[in-house]
Amino acid sequence: MSDNKLHQVETDPILKMKDWWQKNQKVLVTAIVVVVIAVGGWYAYKTYVAGPKEDQANLAIYHAETYFRADSLKLALNGDGLHKGFVYIAKNFDGTKAGNLAKYYAGVCYLQTGDFKSAVKYLEDFSTNAKQIQMMAYGALGDAYSELKQNDQAVSSYKKAAETFGSDELNASEYLFRAGLLSETIGKTKEAVDIYKELKEKFPTTAKGRQADKYIYRLSIEPNETSSK
Repeated sequence: MSDNKLHQVETDPILKMKDWWQKNQKVLVTAIVVVVIAVGGWYAYKTYVAGPKEDQANLAIYHAETYFRADSLKLALNGDGLHKGFVYIAKNFDGTKAGNLAKYYAGVCYLQTGDFKSAVKYLEDFSTNAKQIQMMAYGALGDAYSELKQNDQAVSSYKKAAETFGSDELNASEYLFRAGLLSETIGKTKEAVDIYKELKEKFPTTAKGRQADKYIYRLSIEPNETSSK
């Protein structure tokens, strides 16, 4: 490039822009292509993979939920030979909303049929932004841990249940009460008293909240000579 042309490029903004474009166009075009491919790939995945998979999962879980509502828990878990159960749906439709919900259902089914280890496995793997369902999942997990005598985990799960959706005062107070009662049962008196106080403070109008004083008083009495041994 001659000195005169170089001077024009350096002083003329349009020529300067053209010169910059010529030097960087390959990099820019490559970046644009990458973005277009990424966006197109995401759209294709949502349209042709994730969408149909979600539809298939919703159809599959419909039949399992029907068995669940009918209290046919084994069929709900394992299917009937024609329709799949929650275990299959949770495994094969992982990443879908229905597949995630199947984990909750499977955990509850296992809890009710006495397979507490399997209940823990599925309930621990479940999570949702729907707070009321998440509360029930934590509560069921607490029950499963309690049956397995894993008491610290049970208390923790019950407390999580109560904290997750306090607006449902009936269930939240019940789970907090279970946390207090289990703490009391395993000899953690101070923790039990603190939980009962929290129950009284947060849920004073519920049945469990109104009973809290009785449990606090019983645990706060100092042993004396007339106390039963």
